[in-house]
Amino acid sequence: MSDAGMRYVAIGDSFTEGVGDDLPDGSSRGWADLVASGLASATGETVHYANLAVRGRLIEPIATTQLDTALAMTPPPTLLSFNGGGNDMMRAGIDLDRLVRLTERVVQRCADAGVRLVLLSGADPSARLPFGHMIHRRGTELTVAVAELAARHDLVFVDMFNDQEIRGPGYWSADRLHLGGDGHRRVASRVLAALGYPVTAHAVAPSPNGRRGVLAEARYYREHVLPWLNRRIRGRSSGDDRAGKHPAWVPVDATVGLTPPRSPDTSPPGPAG
Repeated sequence: MSDAGMRYVAIGDSFTEGVGDDLPDGSSRGWADLVASGLASATGETVHYANLAVRGRLIEPIATTQLDTALAMTPPPTLLSFNGGGNDMMRAGIDLDRLVRLTERVVQRCADAGVRLVLLSGADPSARLPFGHMIHRRGTELTVAVAELAARHDLVFVDMFNDQEIRGPGYWSADRLHLGGDGHRRVASRVLAALGYPVTAHAVAPSPNGRRGVLAEARYYREHVLPWLNRRIRGRSSGDDRAGKHPAWVPVDATVGLTPPRSPDTSPPGPAG
C-alpha cells in the first residue's frame, strides 16, 4: 500500500464497533464504517480504513492496547477516532479523573505521532435504562471533561451525548443501550460534518414513546438486562475472545464503498454490552 491518501482507524467499544446496526449476514456496520465510506465519497479517492473497536471494552484497553496497535500500523494512520467510557459508566466505583487521564494519553500519543484525532462522546441511552439517572450523571461529567480537553488541544469533538435528537426511541436498538441503524447514520453524519464535509445531520420522523406494557418490559429484562447482569456476576464481557472487525487496512472505494473480506467469526454468540 502506498503511503499516499487518507488512512482512518477507529478505536473504541460497541459504539464504535457498530453494534445495533446489523447487516443481513449478521455482521455489524455502524457509524465508523459509514464515515469511512463518506470520506471516500466526499474526496473521490480510496480511503484505507481499520476498526479495532470491541464491544464491552473498558476505556483502559482502548486507550492503551487498541491505541498502541493503531499507531503501530503500517503505513501509519492519518486520522483516528476515539470514544470510550460507556462501559465504565455502568461499573461500580468509577474514577472520572482516571478516565480523563486515559483520554489525555490518547490525545498526547496522537499528537506525538502526528495523527489527526477526532474525539466523540457516546449518545446518551439513560432515558430508558435501569439506573439511568446514575448513567446520565456520570456521562454528563465525563462529556464536560472531554469537551474541555478537546478545546484545550484544538481537537475536533463530536458531542453525541448532548444531541437531543438522537435520544428519541427511533434511533435505538431493542436493547435500549446500543444505537440502531438510524442512530449510527446520525453519528456518521455528525462526524463527517465536524470534519468539514457538507453533510446534513441524519434525522428520522418522530416515533411514539408511549408507556410500555408489563409483558414488553418483562421480555426486555429477560432478553437484555438479565444476560448483562449474569455476565457482570461472572466477570465476563460480551467482547471476551473477540478482536476488532477490521484489524488491517481495508480499501474503501469512492464508488463501491466498504466491501471488506470477512473471515469466519469464531467468537461465542451472545448479547452485546
